[in-house]
Amino acid sequence: MDIRGKRIQLILQNPLLKILGRTQDHPEEPMPRRKKPKFEDFIEQIDAEIKKRKSKWNLTALSWMDFDDVSQILRIHIFKKWHLYDVKKPLNPWINRIISNQIKNLIRNNYGNYCRPCLKCAAAEAGDLCYIYGKQSEACPLYANWARTKKQAYDAKLPLSIDDHSNEINTTHYEGIDVMSLLTKLNEKMEEALKPAEWKIYKALYMDNMSEEEAATMMGYKTNEKNRVPGYKQIKNVKKSIIIKVKKMLNDGEIEIL
Repeated sequence: MDIRGKRIQLILQNPLLKILGRTQDHPEEPMPRRKKPKFEDFIEQIDAEIKKRKSKWNLTALSWMDFDDVSQILRIHIFKKWHLYDVKKPLNPWINRIISNQIKNLIRNNYGNYCRPCLKCAAAEAGDLCYIYGKQSEACPLYANWARTKKQAYDAKLPLSIDDHSNEINTTHYEGIDVMSLLTKLNEKMEEALKPAEWKIYKALYMDNMSEEEAATMMGYKTNEKNRVPGYKQIKNVKKSIIIKVKKMLNDGEIEIL
């Protein structure tokens, strides 16, 4: 064998070439991609993390939004962001970051944006007092701007106590519409249009606020069917007859509507 042949043989025996050759002949299969978990598979874990925040939800001024509503909002938001979750990273920190951000947003959007500026002012004192102006009022430019632009939305979002609501309803004066007079006229029209038995039931249900069972008992109605309230069928038929007559009177213009 000549020198050239020996050199070629040595090159072919190089272990690096053998490795490269095997790699080309039998390429390694790519690593399988990690399958992304489904949102539904982790709902219990997500709920557990949300429940941990229940004790920290202190925005009780909004009676229409309790923590059950907040929990549902958080679940929906996590579901919408699920495609952004990186499976290589732990789930809980990612969930908690979303929960924290969303709770801050809910507080800011539903209360913080509308509350009076005094709550964040260094001059505010106990109750509604102010170190600068004596009392929290429109004498302060910030308070005046809030009263003009945000107070209405703030009042709408805060709950009204039952006592205040009762007082507000009972002291409200309706101008231009005499509701009681219209109601009296309506009842007079109904007494003329209904049969005596129908009027008696109408008066019991819609004027004396009786239940259907009480009205049936008053009329002496009975039933032969099991597990049925006595007179349910008779009351149902009378109510149907009343509705038909009311519709006719409305169409004929005999009843004024508000």
